[in-house]
Amino acid sequence: MRHAVITAGHKGLGKKVTEEFLQNGCTVTVNYRSDSERVEQLKEEWKQYKERLHFVQGDITKKEDILQVVDQAMEHFGRIDYLINNAGPYIAARKKLADYEESEWDKMISGNLNAVFRFAKLVLPIMRNQQFGRIITYGFQDAEQAPGWMYRSAFSAAKVGLVSLTKTIAIEEAEHGITANMVSPGDIIGEMKEKEIQLVRDIHDGKTPIGRPGTGEDIARIISFLCQEDSDLITGSVISASGGVHVVNKYRD
Repeated sequence: MRHAVITAGHKGLGKKVTEEFLQNGCTVTVNYRSDSERVEQLKEEWKQYKERLHFVQGDITKKEDILQVVDQAMEHFGRIDYLINNAGPYIAARKKLADYEESEWDKMISGNLNAVFRFAKLVLPIMRNQQFGRIITYGFQDAEQAPGWMYRSAFSAAKVGLVSLTKTIAIEEAEHGITANMVSPGDIIGEMKEKEIQLVRDIHDGKTPIGRPGTGEDIARIISFLCQEDSDLITGSVISASGGVHVVNKYRD
């Protein structure tokens, strides 16, 4: 039975990804930082999967907590096939680079870039031994083009660096049956992160060429496909899920 480790798999986009893997028959280790009340609610919501589901508390900005997540995943399920790096801190306040506190910058880089390195360093030997593995990272629209992003300097710098890291892992680990890909969600906000596609079909979104908002299910379906055994031809890719926004020339009438 395949096993997935999903960081922040208890809420938002991560919740839909966790549901997708559970519905596909996988065992899942869900990492969460502090929301124990939410986890208790999910244990009840997902009680039919309780034998295949394990929650591990931990802050992905801390090296020792990452080690604990991986150790507990192996202790409970004995393998790690999928590493879904869903968690990543984000500062909602609009701040220019000069206004960032040192601690804010460090947290953003640590949570969005360093954490992936630390997880990969622990998980890659396991995947090599299995001769199979799928690593998924998250970016943002056009991250592979290294754009500037006003008021989001730390987040964008980390994610652009993560593009290169993801591609490098793909190259280095291909011989071991391991793939690495980045998924870049469009502007999926609020409750839409935990919605299903059919529930938003009738909601009009004039910002996207397809005319509807994105959902957590959109992202979960992409990740599920990339993790399939026969999806190994796709590696080192950055896949945008923005409803067509990413192909629009914003400088053109």
